[in-house]
Amino acid sequence: MVPSLLPALRKVRTPDQFKGLLGHNLPELTRDVLLALHDRVEPQDVRQHITEKWRPEEDVNPRDWSRAAQRAVSQAETDDDAVLGALGRSFDAWRLFLHPEQRCLAVGDFKGSAKVTGGPGTGKTVVALHRVRHLVNQLPPGHSRPVLLTTYNTNLALDLKERLRQLGGDELLRRVDVKSADALAREIIQEARVELGRPMDDDAAMNLWHTVLTETGRFEYDADFLDTEFKHVIVAGRCGSWDASRRVGRSGRPRISTAQRHEIWQLVLAYKAHLESPPRQTTYALIADEAAVIEQHRMARTEEQARYKEEQGGRDLVHREAGSGMWLKPRYDHIVVDEAQDLSASHWRMLRAMVRKGPNDIFLVGDAHQRIYGNRVVLSHQGIEIRGRASRRLTLNYRTTRQILGSANGLITGAAFDDLDTGTDTLDSYRSVLTGLAPQFWRAPDRLTEMRAVAILIRERHDTYGTPYSAMAVSVPDGSSAQQFANVLAREPFSIPVVELGRDGVRADREAVRIGTMHRFKGLEFQRVFLTSVGEGQVPHQRIEQYRLANPARYRQEEQRCRSLVFVAATRARDELVVTWSGKASRFLPRDADATAYRATDLLRPDGPPSGSSRSAA
Repeated sequence: MVPSLLPALRKVRTPDQFKGLLGHNLPELTRDVLLALHDRVEPQDVRQHITEKWRPEEDVNPRDWSRAAQRAVSQAETDDDAVLGALGRSFDAWRLFLHPEQRCLAVGDFKGSAKVTGGPGTGKTVVALHRVRHLVNQLPPGHSRPVLLTTYNTNLALDLKERLRQLGGDELLRRVDVKSADALAREIIQEARVELGRPMDDDAAMNLWHTVLTETGRFEYDADFLDTEFKHVIVAGRCGSWDASRRVGRSGRPRISTAQRHEIWQLVLAYKAHLESPPRQTTYALIADEAAVIEQHRMARTEEQARYKEEQGGRDLVHREAGSGMWLKPRYDHIVVDEAQDLSASHWRMLRAMVRKGPNDIFLVGDAHQRIYGNRVVLSHQGIEIRGRASRRLTLNYRTTRQILGSANGLITGAAFDDLDTGTDTLDSYRSVLTGLAPQFWRAPDRLTEMRAVAILIRERHDTYGTPYSAMAVSVPDGSSAQQFANVLAREPFSIPVVELGRDGVRADREAVRIGTMHRFKGLEFQRVFLTSVGEGQVPHQRIEQYRLANPARYRQEEQRCRSLVFVAATRARDELVVTWSGKASRFLPRDADATAYRATDLLRPDGPPSGSSRSAA
């Protein structure tokens, strides 16, 4: 702490006085420490997560003022000029903003794989994008694409590709493969000419499980549970027999008895028999598993050929290599993974086999607090070592205001999360550099009133405050709710252009409000987010109540997954978060939410102000 600041600090009694103090030209580190202490972070945590990060590795000469002034820790900023400068540019520029504190990760050199974790808004994806550009800049001239940028779904892959284009243009994209993990797996299967059948979507997979349950009469199990068991235990564990299924680990899954394991195995056999019967079908989990096997075989041949070549004195073995049908080499030189927490074990086996172990082979970013599927994977078990200095943690949020962040953090308080390996992770010292609007809460007596109220709020932010429709998004719990909201917003009297977020995303230049499920919000960012339908019985869905007494372990797992979903959706907002519900507020919201929320019915009064609190939207 700067000693000369202490007298002024002792005089602070109100939030406005504290805000005024921060407005002075303070070194970044000093400002960061004050914000953390103001947010009741323990002093020892401030030292560990904030001040220690700035400790120089070299000896410091206290008389070398010129060198000291060049260090980021010494730079005086009104708020954070780098952040405010990005905010002052377009929203697209903001989504590519890399803070100087993060640059060392994007351009760093690692002996092997590396992991970057951090809460929403800490810039993990931006670090990954700049990491890709850095790796491409180190490549020799050529026309190949030796760098892979991948994530868990097509929607996110399209967004990453567009952001990478904005960052480096077509010249950068020409050296990078940008694909979802599932799309990559399908390409490998097609390239190898392996016939697995037509891939089923999620709805078709659920329907097939319902068929199996009806045929076997085993209604004590439900389709969703069996599908996740199949993906994350049977396929992930490569269980080809009952004995293997009986012994496989169940990290992150509810505990079940050996008898239940055997019953599930029998249901899996029935499920796979249906897949094999004409017309043959398959699942994305099975495709990824087969792709992993193919890539492991390819890598084994590549390594064997390299060893033989070395034994022969390093000469090019033209006849041997041509006889193999290809010049064998690893598929990629470098792999960068975004949203790592949502990839399956099969995906990781496939990726591990696509790049030779060595310097800067795999760079991954993720956060277990944002895991929205059941993919609990221990990366060290997949041959990806990311412990020690290869694991870095971001704690400073550059996207979400402190007000929004505080509300979002309350959604996951008390839950335990892993660090994508064998350790645990927390959001201790997770904080924001931005101050802005407090989240708004709106309570409606019924569903239609809630949807109409959201439409009015969106129109107000567009017409009065100039927020583009494409910079606003409506989050809903399920697909049917998305359609209902789209219908209300699009028709008279609102006539708001809307587009639903699907598996393939939407065109970036489409000027329309985005509407999608919380799952679809993963990895996306908006200026204003309307988090809707957050009522009891909807979030979490009432169907999980059947497990409260019958299967407490599964109940806790389902509730935690739902908390993560709401946490993800809430933290997509940069400037404003608006939370709405009909009936009773969800248990995830503050206890006094029903009593303190604005009344949505006031928005429908012709003589009332548009938002009932117009200053909060400015």
